[in-house]
Amino acid sequence: MRSLNDIAEEYDFLEGDERYRLLIELGRELDDMPNALKTDATLVRGCSASVWVYPTEASETLHFLADSNAAITKGIVALVIAAVQDKPANEVAAMDVTAALDPFDLKNQLSSNRTQGVPNMIALVKEHAARIAAA
Repeated sequence: MRSLNDIAEEYDFLEGDERYRLLIELGRELDDMPNALKTDATLVRGCSASVWVYPTEASETLHFLADSNAAITKGIVALVIAAVQDKPANEVAAMDVTAALDPFDLKNQLSSNRTQGVPNMIALVKEHAARIAAA
């Protein structure tokens, strides 16, 4: 997975539909999430599309699998995951993920339906990080 900084540089260079294409591409680059993991327990609440996020390890370094049934939403969850993927849990627990995503200006670039679940995605990732960091 590309770093969030690399994605932000490319995103900043693009406009309009090209940004949508980049988000779709990012979603395609996510690690495959087996259908067996797409359960009510891994479903992110509050999203207009179905979004699943699953932590794959309970070690000090976080790694997530994620998927969505909508291409743009899958790209958005890929951005959230890129911000935290393979980082130490204590770093993510203290991180302002929302601020890390600010360069993408998602609220102004996408409809409110597409971005309404982002805070819930971030909360889920941060809760998992805090749990691991405290262990």
